[in-house]
Amino acid sequence: MTDRIKPWHGVMVATALPLREDLSVDFDGYAGHCRWLVENGCDGVVPNGSLGEYQTLTADERVQVMRTAVEAVGGRNVMPGVGAYGADESRRWAERAGEAGCGSVLLLPPNSYRADERAVVEHYREVAKAGVPIVAYNNPYDTKVDLTPALLARLFDEGLIVAVKEFTGDPRRAYEIAELAPGLDLLIGSDDVLLELALAGAVGWIAGYPNALPASNVALYRAAVAGDLDTALPLYKTLHPLLRWDSKTEFVQAIKLSMDLAGRYGGPSRHPRVPLTEEQAAAVRAATEKVLAEGLR
Repeated sequence: MTDRIKPWHGVMVATALPLREDLSVDFDGYAGHCRWLVENGCDGVVPNGSLGEYQTLTADERVQVMRTAVEAVGGRNVMPGVGAYGADESRRWAERAGEAGCGSVLLLPPNSYRADERAVVEHYREVAKAGVPIVAYNNPYDTKVDLTPALLARLFDEGLIVAVKEFTGDPRRAYEIAELAPGLDLLIGSDDVLLELALAGAVGWIAGYPNALPASNVALYRAAVAGDLDTALPLYKTLHPLLRWDSKTEFVQAIKLSMDLAGRYGGPSRHPRVPLTEEQAAAVRAATEKVLAEGLR
């Protein structure tokens, strides 16, 4: 790990959750996975995100996933997702994270309906009462709520958020965010725009594919944020056929398959996710095996 200025900086892996064949959670396996990621250069983990299938977990499972991550890599290095249907529930998840010593939390806007700006601001105000630094998660594709640069600036100016996970895939936003909200930390939110957002000033990456290939992805990130294009660009081109799966609907299954192929247990996913089609699995398998054959891990 690097010496990060803030706990949400660096490569924070949105961890896949190992499920046994009966779809129960393998907590020991999850602890080992978190430790392995940090041992391979990642800075921390983001449990209970979409990649961790949090929507399918019971409340008890969700608490244990967070505590397992904290015990494995230390609370400062854990940024649990606290998304929920209501702000009160999200605040309670943030309070639990604070009690566990987590360095930050990742918070979606209201996502049970298309919330307007007033509702979004009130949502973040409520969760901010927990007193844990909040990273806003902008994913308008799934939430139907767009945290525009102007809205992010409003949330930041009020002291409600410290950073944003930007998942629109539009690098142009990075520059507008920097203009409207100087001091708001930009975190790469989708693997397939890593280089573009790193060059635009990102200070962290909430990452998917390091679950399968941490060392090469960390090397890519470090080179990209340092502006070392001689190192970063060839790596980016090699890894991009995999990285772009992070922005697809089937990203959980794809990353778990790549984990299996790379010698890390990925395993099945809970419903409503279903296995990849033969065509999808073949594409992920071919891209993963090509990267592994080139010696990237």
